[in-house]
Amino acid sequence: MPCDLILVLDAPSPREVTPALRRLAGTVHWVKIGLEMFTARGPDCVREIAGLGFDVFLDLKLHDIPHTVAKAVESASRLPIRMLTIHTSGGREMMRQAAQAQRDFAPDLLLLGVTMLTSLGANDLADLGVTGTPADHVSRLGQLAAASSIRGLVCSPLEIAPLRAALPPDMQLVIPGIRPAGSAKDDQVRVMTPGEAARAGANYIVVGRPVFQAPDPAEAAAAILAELAAV
Repeated sequence: MPCDLILVLDAPSPREVTPALRRLAGTVHWVKIGLEMFTARGPDCVREIAGLGFDVFLDLKLHDIPHTVAKAVESASRLPIRMLTIHTSGGREMMRQAAQAQRDFAPDLLLLGVTMLTSLGANDLADLGVTGTPADHVSRLGQLAAASSIRGLVCSPLEIAPLRAALPPDMQLVIPGIRPAGSAKDDQVRVMTPGEAARAGANYIVVGRPVFQAPDPAEAAAAILAELAAV
């Protein structure tokens, strides 16, 4: 399956990205709404962005007691979204109940388990009392998610290969921490180029600033998609 591009909407309001999105329509199909915009504007921002014709990945990284997360998945399923995130560190029962809610209320929604944030490295794990390497930690969480009926994961590009070796082949991998060659890493620690991630086995890559901060966002997005298509 080809790797696709998800564009990150790092802004507090749809109004700030709508002009760029109109230029990107027909080139980019997926966009990610995260905590900044959702906290500022609420569910209406999802409806507004979806109304422009984009498939929406709602990245809320839900993490709470199992019942609360399951009810949040049920609530989110009423929105026009195609993907939704929870934290795998919430544990087996939380993921199990979230997956059940997804199947009950939104069978076509891809529920993604976030493994380890791409802004974290080995020293951060040590600070948290987690032993082993980031790859070890992500692999444990990924296998726990698969055992809890989660069908997709968010991980750094450096963990694609070990996860592909350990998990069912139909597990969908959504990969942030992507930087085109020559781009600044910003606050990402574990990064790859789009082509490298696609060759490693990513299903989707997540890119924000390298597109929106480019002189021509549509040209930057088209270049990334061309790199993916060449793999």
